Parts: sequence; C-alpha cells; structure tokens
Amino acid sequence: MSDRIFRVIVRGVFDGLTPDQRAGLLARAAEHDVLRAAFTPEGHLSYDLTARSAFTFRFVDSGEAEEDILDATERAESAAKAWLTERGYGYKNLRSQAEDLSQAPLGKRQRRAAAQKNG
Repeated sequence: MSDRIFRVIVRGVFDGLTPDQRAGLLARAAEHDVLRAAFTPEGHLSYDLTARSAFTFRFVDSGEAEEDILDATERAESAAKAWLTERGYGYKNLRSQAEDLSQAPLGKRQRRAAAQKNG
C-alpha cells in the first residue's frame, strides 16, 4: 500500500506573552513570515504579531491508511504544544485541520497529465 501524505495545520493564539517574549518573537519575525511558510515534518511556525497574536504551525506527515490522519493530527498538536511550552509561550484556542493529499482534488494540469498517462 502506498503512503498517504497528510498536511496538518495547527492554529492558536499567543496568550500572556511577557514584553521580553514579545520582543524576542518580533526580532525573529522575518524567519516566521507567512510568505516563507512551508509544510515540514518538524513543523513551520508563522505569525505576524504586529497584526494579531495568532500563530500557525504547518506540518507534513504520512501514513498508510486514511485513519492514520488522526495520529498525524495528534502528533502535530503535540509537537506544537511542546515547541511553545519549551519556550515558555502561553497559548490558547489551539485547533487543528488536516488534509489527506491523496483525497485532494486534482488541479487542471494534474488532470491533463493523468489523462495523457492513461491514454
């Protein structure tokens, strides 16, 4: 059976940041800009504290069966919580959204390539 690729987005809001924590996050804002966002196994954090205190982690994971997406989501949430907790950042309203790329609709180019491949 082929591996399924899952994309998991974990969103939340920073809560109770100290002035030093806020300054530290602002100093590293360029490396966490949404325009540099990517889905990675270790998770990529993006935020814009000048606009709002929300953040997004993007993870990529895999599994063999459709139901493995639940484990992937749990791993992503745990990793996001661990990253925040290790740095002493408070957070709230954590929520996740996962997508199985094998179930995603094909784009126009992908449909055309599939049609050419299948004759």
